[in-house]
Amino acid sequence: MRNRVTPTGGIVDVPLRGAWTGNRGVLHERHEIVRFHAGDLWITCVLEFRGRWREQWLPGRYTHLYFHDEAVSFAAGHRPCGECRRPAYTAYRDAWGGGPSATAMNRQLHRERLHRGTHRRRLHELSWAGLPDGVFVLRDDHPELLLGDHLTEWTTTGYGTRRPRPTTGTAQVLTPPATIAVLRAGYPVQIDDTAR
Repeated sequence: MRNRVTPTGGIVDVPLRGAWTGNRGVLHERHEIVRFHAGDLWITCVLEFRGRWREQWLPGRYTHLYFHDEAVSFAAGHRPCGECRRPAYTAYRDAWGGGPSATAMNRQLHRERLHRGTHRRRLHELSWAGLPDGVFVLRDDHPELLLGDHLTEWTTTGYGTRRPRPTTGTAQVLTPPATIAVLRAGYPVQIDDTAR
């Protein structure tokens, strides 16, 4: 089904399993995705929570999306859910600094992930030197994860080719700057083991 999210925020139909689910509101009609988002609330949720279960593609109910790992969800512009991921949400908010409300974080992330009034993805030109682990960059139109002294390409089948991380110059960064600051402050982002 077309419900897997890429680091660029796209929603695709690939068999790659997700470690997380989440949503951006009601994006579907029948079994088809018909809109990119339905507001500024983009969250990442656990796959199971208190035994709850809900059929996918229900009319008028949020569209289940799936993420390979938390780093992918952050690159796409999502944040931890405040209900099913309360400890992660609190850690994310605390690392943000100043104890912002969920509404304030949602608005800031929305400004940083999309060009205003469009569905076009914003890229942020930032120095390689200041980027923490877990950040996604775009190189040669391919998303790559920064981890230690290397980059690992993300593909629709998972993580692939590794190459050395540049030490000078700037990167075209997908992960919103607010989330980059959260990662710099020590938030422990989950990254699939295959990236290592």
